[in-house]
Amino acid sequence: MLKPDSRTIRIALAQINVSVGDLDGNRTRIMESIKRARELGAALVAFPELAITGYPPEDLLFKPRFIEANIRTLHQLVKETQNIAAVIGFADRKDDIYNSAAVACDGNLIDVYHKSFLPNYGVFDEDRYFRPGERVGVYTLNGVTFGVNICEDIWYPGGPAHIQALSGNAELIVNISSSPFHDGKGLQREQMIATRASDYGSALAFCNLVGGQDELVFDGGSFVMDQEGGILASSPRFEEDLLVVDIDVESVFRHRLHDPRRRKEDLGSSVYRIDLPPVDDPRDSLPCKGASQPDHSDSRLKNIYDGLVLGTRDYVKKNGFEKVLVALSGGIDSALVSVIASDALGPENVICVTMPSSYSSEDTRNDAVVMADNLGVRLITLPIQGIFDTYLAELSDEFEGRPKDIAEENIQPRIRGNLLMALCNKFGWIVLTTGNKSEMSMGYATLYGDMAGGFAVIKDIYKTLVYDLVHYRNDLSDKSVIPQSTVQRPPTAELREDQLDTDSLPAYPILDPILEAYVEEDRSLWEIVSMGFEKELVLKVIQNVDRNEYKRRQSPPGIKITTRAFGRDRRLPITNQCREY
Repeated sequence: MLKPDSRTIRIALAQINVSVGDLDGNRTRIMESIKRARELGAALVAFPELAITGYPPEDLLFKPRFIEANIRTLHQLVKETQNIAAVIGFADRKDDIYNSAAVACDGNLIDVYHKSFLPNYGVFDEDRYFRPGERVGVYTLNGVTFGVNICEDIWYPGGPAHIQALSGNAELIVNISSSPFHDGKGLQREQMIATRASDYGSALAFCNLVGGQDELVFDGGSFVMDQEGGILASSPRFEEDLLVVDIDVESVFRHRLHDPRRRKEDLGSSVYRIDLPPVDDPRDSLPCKGASQPDHSDSRLKNIYDGLVLGTRDYVKKNGFEKVLVALSGGIDSALVSVIASDALGPENVICVTMPSSYSSEDTRNDAVVMADNLGVRLITLPIQGIFDTYLAELSDEFEGRPKDIAEENIQPRIRGNLLMALCNKFGWIVLTTGNKSEMSMGYATLYGDMAGGFAVIKDIYKTLVYDLVHYRNDLSDKSVIPQSTVQRPPTAELREDQLDTDSLPAYPILDPILEAYVEEDRSLWEIVSMGFEKELVLKVIQNVDRNEYKRRQSPPGIKITTRAFGRDRRLPITNQCREY
């Protein structure tokens, strides 16, 4: 443990899971963390961006009473900061609305910082709601100077942190964030912030939100870095945590003595300075607890799987549901959704339904039973052949003389969708749909059928990644939860005799890279062809993606995992005559 006389400061990062609009619940979470941080001897505790309102509050910010209520909540929290300083994210109201960080200490609101850089790309839409801030300040607490900024502010090399560290001589930068997860985001964030810490010669504390909010998942992963970009301690990802760290700010000063860049850079920026009331330093009797070294063994698949579990749990629970319903077909997609739901909510809260027709093979029927038994979930069997025959009889006059085609095929998933929704209406459950990103891209899904439901768990997961996640999840258990026969069977919708996905789609190892290039990277036809794919195949894929935008607009929300998910990330017009691929 660092000795108090070495000019150190103990800080706490409260990585909490708040709910958008739940001001009372969020206040309680923040109050509890303030109390715990103080008990652990922290002089300063930081909370995520917009912790009071939840992130993103979207058009709730257009409601003046909501803004006023969030400010009242802030003042209630300020009273809880006896003998501790706190940085709390909230929405401020002056001449306009600001994404803000309150700096409170010893029961007083000392200052309010307004976010300078407002992201307006991907899933972000902050220009719609906020005015950017213009003032940059630093604060002194117990002899330590620190700066405060918010999320996007730290992503710009010449942003507020640059001014705070070089003009304001801040030895510590506290960045509060609500930075959503996507595949690879954690490493990208860590590398960027390490560069900032090293360039500014400042310790840097990054406090991130955790939890699911509609289609977004926030992964936490808060950490504290030293002035050379090395991680001192970090929080786990995808779970709440209070990270408590002792920072040796004297080492920051020693480091700066050997860094000539600071002496050669005149920012010409004015920085206001505020002294905070001193707080007690009980560290002699309270050793630092909660600090942990980062676990770099976390794999890509673990992060994606944990994100799916957290996103599912929070969507279901925060929207007032207890139990979920999954159509368990015996295929790999429904198997993955079922195990994610079971891990997220407990098997007692997952009900699976198998709805075989004459086209359902004995193998898939058996796999559905084995899968439900492995998970310990309830399995309901509702054969649909009789209902299907009734549909065909009613339509026989109109269909007479025409060959069987997609019309007869799609009647079956729509029957299944009706049965699922009837069960949900009767018992207050919610349907988790099982379609993956490859299918959603190509329109290989049935409106009002397998697309019917409340939440699309693997909507942003390509089919090839579905297989990788299944192998990952099976490796976590002594025996395979998902039967090997399910994994090894060629994908099929089983809506006609001997049907395979490859009857309608390219093989997924070929299809998925094309989709990734077009959907996520905006590559043109010829750019994708130059990657080694046949022109006619690429053109067919692109046309299918564009043609099925209307379907995706009617699909339930799903968890963002890739860099560009359908919906918030990718907004294309349905009526669209653009042919410039």
